[in-house]
Amino acid sequence: MTLSASEVNQLKQAPATEDVVPLFLHRWSPRSFADREVSPADLRKIFEAARWSASSYNEQPWRFLTGTRGSETYDKIFSSLGDFNKAWAKTAPVLILGAASTKFSHNGAPNGVALYDLGAAAQVLCLQASALGLFTHQMAGFDKDVARKALAIPEDYILGAVIALGHLGEPSALANEQMINMELAPRVRKPVSEIVFSAWGEPAKLEA
Repeated sequence: MTLSASEVNQLKQAPATEDVVPLFLHRWSPRSFADREVSPADLRKIFEAARWSASSYNEQPWRFLTGTRGSETYDKIFSSLGDFNKAWAKTAPVLILGAASTKFSHNGAPNGVALYDLGAAAQVLCLQASALGLFTHQMAGFDKDVARKALAIPEDYILGAVIALGHLGEPSALANEQMINMELAPRVRKPVSEIVFSAWGEPAKLEA
């Protein structure tokens, strides 16, 4: 029997860790979104949070092209998605495409961390959405050339990811068994010892 949306949400919760903010542990990336719109007020809060993300020289190089279902922007972003992502993302009421200026505005020099800063702002966006009871799913599976042309994005802007945003939907609404199984799979992460080093390949000693 397929689990309900609320049951899957419980399944996806990472184990509680002392002094780690629960918001970080509860965020996950569904593919099933409910047929329910996101309010303009919530969208405003989400982008207000992203506005305060850190950036090199306070450049704030990110731009978020945002479309709500039925809008021309939504359709243009959707048209750039790969077929697999189109099959589930069509239920998301909001699609967002992140881009970042590759040049500093104060001197025109190359900004080598523009994409890093965009990613940081996108993560803040996703966490704020989670704090509001909303869900996001970031996608690399889209055609950048199609998106750039459809949305008239200047060449000196680098593209990040497409973000689907909305309320959690039922797993059974997904298009096929593969997607349902992916939705029901428990979340897993590498242990800290595999990602935090004191020397390359040598786990840092983090215990007292």
